[in-house]
Amino acid sequence: MNKLLRLTCALVFIAFAFLWLYRFQADVLAGVQHVMSGGRTRYNPLLGAVIITVLLQLLQLLVYSFFRLRNRGHALTYFPSMLALALISAVNTDLQQSYDWGFWWILILLVLALWVGVCLVVRYIQNVEPDKDTSVFFSRPMWINMLVMVLMMLGVAWVGNTNAVFHFRMRAETCLLEGDFEGALEAGMESLESDADLQMIRMYAMARRGELGERLFHYPIVGSSSVMLPTSDASHFVRYPVDSLYRVFGARPARKMMPMTYLNLMAARHLSPLEDYILCGLLIDRRLDEFVGKLRDFSNGKDSLDTARLPLHYREALTLYNHLRRHPAIIYRNPVMEEDYLNLRELERKYPDATERRGKVEDLYGRTYWYYYDYGH
Repeated sequence: MNKLLRLTCALVFIAFAFLWLYRFQADVLAGVQHVMSGGRTRYNPLLGAVIITVLLQLLQLLVYSFFRLRNRGHALTYFPSMLALALISAVNTDLQQSYDWGFWWILILLVLALWVGVCLVVRYIQNVEPDKDTSVFFSRPMWINMLVMVLMMLGVAWVGNTNAVFHFRMRAETCLLEGDFEGALEAGMESLESDADLQMIRMYAMARRGELGERLFHYPIVGSSSVMLPTSDASHFVRYPVDSLYRVFGARPARKMMPMTYLNLMAARHLSPLEDYILCGLLIDRRLDEFVGKLRDFSNGKDSLDTARLPLHYREALTLYNHLRRHPAIIYRNPVMEEDYLNLRELERKYPDATERRGKVEDLYGRTYWYYYDYGH
């Protein structure tokens, strides 16, 4: 039974460690290695997960050879390996920020000292009170060990970085490096959480697919147009080379500047087609009049526009603009869009309570510019 128990614990640990490293932490560890090596090395998710899992299992064998914990206490020999796995996963969300390990090293040493004490007590108990029901798989020692393994796995998840937005961001950057712009947009697509860096990555991926004006407000918007690009250090990449972004846009800024300043400067020099970035930046800032002015400039000054060729969010913005302005600079009429907008206003009138009204509108119009303009942060 002792061999079966040891084998079961080993299989549980190996499966958990490998899946944790390969399926959940791979992109994060890739970011950590990139930062620690200064970009000189690249993390291989499969090879890294296998090597780390093997090393942690060897650590367990070393611990077992010293304590010889059998039966009820065998799972305790995995504690150092689980602790190492947790520390590997305890990554700072801001990878550029260094850790201050002073207090944590003291805590880790205290925890290890407590673990050694528990192991000594368990070893004494197993020598004076051997287990009797060790002849079947579903025995008391087996369930005790499985419970201890589960508790340690929960501890790994508690200590490790499980910040959803951070994982979305690392995954999205991995997709950018692979040229998979749709994959970058799928990272965290259903989540209502975001941050400045993830928003910048998504906008860049949309721009590379030519869908910035079509999909931008399908995602939660964070902050203002100041985080659209890494030109002012309000947002940044971890692994994706920023020169690749500037190569697409035409030139690298000589100094720090706001994204809208940079975009207008590049557009004036005709170095790259940045119209969508400029227009979407104005929409994020809710500057409808300037949006309309720029749209006229990019449309050769036409007073009316070909509605079939405008991206979705531009059509939504123009519909809103024509309802908000008594004398609009652009006359825009789209029967389908007009009906949708009027249905939105009718829906709002049905719910006098602000919280209920917002929830109902979000359910039906949460991915529109109209919702962002009235309810977005």
